[in-house]
Amino acid sequence: MSAELLQLEADLQALGLTAMAQHVATVAEQAARDNLSYVDFLQELTGRELEQRRQRWLQTKLRLAGLPFRKTLAEFDFSFQPGIDERLIRELATLAFVRRHENVILLGSPGVGKTHLAVALALEALHNRVDVYYTTAHALVADLRGAHLRGTLPRRLGVYTKAGLLVIDELSHATFGAEDAHHFFRLVSERYERGSMILIANRSYGEWGELFGDRVLAAAILDRILHHSVTVQIRGGKSFRLKDQFRAGTFAAGASGLPSGT
Repeated sequence: MSAELLQLEADLQALGLTAMAQHVATVAEQAARDNLSYVDFLQELTGRELEQRRQRWLQTKLRLAGLPFRKTLAEFDFSFQPGIDERLIRELATLAFVRRHENVILLGSPGVGKTHLAVALALEALHNRVDVYYTTAHALVADLRGAHLRGTLPRRLGVYTKAGLLVIDELSHATFGAEDAHHFFRLVSERYERGSMILIANRSYGEWGELFGDRVLAAAILDRILHHSVTVQIRGGKSFRLKDQFRAGTFAAGASGLPSGT
């Protein structure tokens, strides 16, 4: 490597352009071999820096998002779950709902793939530089309850309101006291028309009054959630956890006694 190239590499390192410093010798060799213009050489070099920064940002945001696993739409078996409108899911994957600050509610029996779909949409959002935060309703309730007792509720609510996409899983499994329901209402109100949510539940809207212990408050929550929203109702689905057994004929269609899960 020439002294000039070594100096250029050192200068790039000093400027914090680590990917450019790492690849400058290789790209310079490519430029000489392919007779690249100065502009092409610089574009190739800056492109590598930008890609490294994008990957670094993505890995950080993936860690902070707290997703329970990483599964994409490409891994979702729509043929096993014909009750899902695949075209609608593909439309949601364009993230137009996030740009419009709309909500997505995934309703269906346990095990039909609701969480997989939510995570897949969350991954699409992250790859498009949208901040994502995932939580279960049980963890959310416990967190806000504790924050209220410590006098830090506004700060904790900020964690759940600043993300471009908030995913709340297992909504039907949480136990909401009167105070918890009001905390949830406050969260929904603060995100209303400012940020998107994906909510996952296995109870119909008519049962949410029982879920929150207050039909009037549940109506107010639903009013804000559903005003700008898309509901994905998964009807009559089979459990993905028993997919292989179903296909092998171990379980008959519509068999009962399936294990719970989302």
